[in-house]
Amino acid sequence: MRGIFFAIFSFVVVVVLIPLVILTSCDINILPRNRVEERAIIESDLSIKIYNHETKQTMELYLEDYLLNVVASEMPAAFEIEALKAQAVAARTYAIWRYMNHSKQGGHPEHPSAVLCTSHTHCQEWLSTEELLKRHGQKWFDQYWSKIEEAVNSTTGVVMTYNMNPIEPLYHSTSGGATENSEDVFATAKPYLRSVSSPYEQGSPVLVDNKVITVKEFINRMKREKSSIKISERNLASQIKIIQRTQGGSIKEIQIGDQTFTGSQIRRMFDLRSADFNVDINGSSVEFTTRGYGHGVGMSQWGANGMAKQGSDFEEILSHYYQGITLNKIKSYK
Repeated sequence: MRGIFFAIFSFVVVVVLIPLVILTSCDINILPRNRVEERAIIESDLSIKIYNHETKQTMELYLEDYLLNVVASEMPAAFEIEALKAQAVAARTYAIWRYMNHSKQGGHPEHPSAVLCTSHTHCQEWLSTEELLKRHGQKWFDQYWSKIEEAVNSTTGVVMTYNMNPIEPLYHSTSGGATENSEDVFATAKPYLRSVSSPYEQGSPVLVDNKVITVKEFINRMKREKSSIKISERNLASQIKIIQRTQGGSIKEIQIGDQTFTGSQIRRMFDLRSADFNVDINGSSVEFTTRGYGHGVGMSQWGANGMAKQGSDFEEILSHYYQGITLNKIKSYK
């Protein structure tokens, strides 16, 4: 009996008490789904340090103020308001996730003075108001800034969690019809980053893209990447074989010459929009046809906008692209 009691006690501690302690330490309040109207606006008193790649300086901004410029930089302001709200929640969750993982050390190893940076290739894109005005003009600002404020302010404090912890909410421009399992792109399997359909991306200008290079250039790049590769111009098409695709449609493994590569490697080498591509040889040219833009994991921004146009609210959008998550609210940033 003592052994059974100990086993039950251990199960309760691991499955129930530990997650509750973590949740309490994060000061997050669980909210019921579809009850956005009951979320009280909270004071945004968390200041967060961001390394600015443009000025080479570390800034300190209130989180909600930081998010205004992230949403304006990461997603077209002409998108539907519910898509912008989804982007605001994703960006806030990402910032909190970074903060919880790196604030105790003072910053991220690649920018030790700050937990976040302004580069979209490493963290989230953040452009100053002056940079946004320079890029888009005053008319854009007058037309859309209040809309961006609405997207951020109406979701103040709302984040996504899985098992009571903030998630790593990856997102990208366009998936090409289906998103990717995280382990197929970044090696680590995350239960909330599963491959899902993304059927409403028809408006994306990068849904399908073509890139053409010469056969000679193709072979030279392959040899620069792997000097031992055996490949020739003659019958090149027979030397390229797609071995396996991921659940989301991207190339998982491709054979070129006598070597194998991942789709991500080929995407990087030839600066393709995505790893979901086909290769065709036309005479002296090599043509890549890609679907989508970005790594393909998490929320498709154009897919989110398509869902919003179909009538989905931001909660439905987020629950589709991030499987099994709960929308929660930070009670206090203090």
